[in-house]
Amino acid sequence: MAAPFCESVVVITGASSGIGRELARQLADQGARLVLAARNAGRLEQVAAECRGRGGRALAVPTDVSVEGQCRDLIALAVSEYGRLDMLINDAGIAQTARLDRLPDLHLFERVVQVNLLGAVYCSYHALPHLKETRGRLVGISSLLGRLPGRGLTSYVASKHALAGFLDALRMELRRTGVSVTVVCPGYVVTEMAERSFGADGQPAGPAGRAIYNQKTMRVEDCARAILQGAARRQREIVLPSAARWLIALNPIAPGLVERFRRLIGM
Repeated sequence: MAAPFCESVVVITGASSGIGRELARQLADQGARLVLAARNAGRLEQVAAECRGRGGRALAVPTDVSVEGQCRDLIALAVSEYGRLDMLINDAGIAQTARLDRLPDLHLFERVVQVNLLGAVYCSYHALPHLKETRGRLVGISSLLGRLPGRGLTSYVASKHALAGFLDALRMELRRTGVSVTVVCPGYVVTEMAERSFGADGQPAGPAGRAIYNQKTMRVEDCARAILQGAARRQREIVLPSAARWLIALNPIAPGLVERFRRLIGM
């Protein structure tokens, strides 16, 4: 059976590490034509070179998704390079692990919202005319915390809830266009996100941040594979692990019970 994304033109934000990097690798294995975006130009080019070595075409475009003009230029360059756009994956994201009442000001809170929410809004807005032409796919990496509350992650939870809501509303607006919208809600995945998350002082957690991972934490390879399988089927929502669906379903009915259970299991 042919790979579902063979020769598809795909833009991935947040592609220099974590889920974005692994999505790029697996799409390259399928022979996709990739445009990879992230702020770290050096790491981004390394991922692009790796993708080329795996059989895909890849263009590295250093981009800060919190700047609308850079998002506009990213999409324009993708279409200029390959002639069309088949899928946009909004993966760029940052995390802050700090209670709201312990922040010295709201600068870092605003930065999280700018990257996690507005970055996806900017890229999606400029990609939509091209996705409509190809009846393409729009994928957004939210989080389980985009459907559930979380402690000490106020800015992250707010941004991911907003991202999920934005994508759900956008799906309704695009109902007759042929463009599918997929919301991805992963739990903990073994990536660099935990050690890069920053506290109230703006400093990254470093290696100590990885303490949240254990042997049962989802591998990034499995996460990316599930995302691409769901995107190929144009699923509305992908919850990882799938067993967490019951928490999302139960939360509106019995939020107190869900909170107690999550405290019990340390989630």
